Amino acid sequence: MDESSTRTQWQHFYDTAVWQRLRRLQLTHEPLCKMCLARGVVTPARVADHVEPHNGDWNKFRLGPLQSLCFDCHDIHKRRIDLHGYSSDIDDDGWPIDPRHPANKVR
Repeated sequence: MDESSTRTQWQHFYDTAVWQRLRRLQLTHEPLCKMCLARGVVTPARVADHVEPHNGDWNKFRLGPLQSLCFDCHDIHKRRIDLHGYSSDIDDDGWPIDPRHPANKVR
C-alpha cells in the first residue's frame, strides 16, 4: 500500500471537532511560523503541524506535539525534512546549518 492510499484512511481525522479545537489553540498560542522565525522572518502561521508524524495513530494525532507553520514551510521545508531527515537551510557562508545534513558528517 502506498503512502497516499494510507493517508486517505486517516484523512478524516482533520475533520473532527477535536482537531479543529487543537488547531485553533495551537495557532492562537503561536500565531507566527516557527521555521520562518528561526530565520528571522515574521510570517503568520496557517498550519498546525505535527512535529512528529502520526502516521494514522489516533493517540499521536491527538496528543503529539504541534508547531505553527506557514503554508510554504509546511509544504516545502517540513516535507523535505520528513523525506530526507535533514534541512537544506544554509548559513551566510553557504554551508548547511543542520547537523544531520550529510555535508556536516565527520569524515
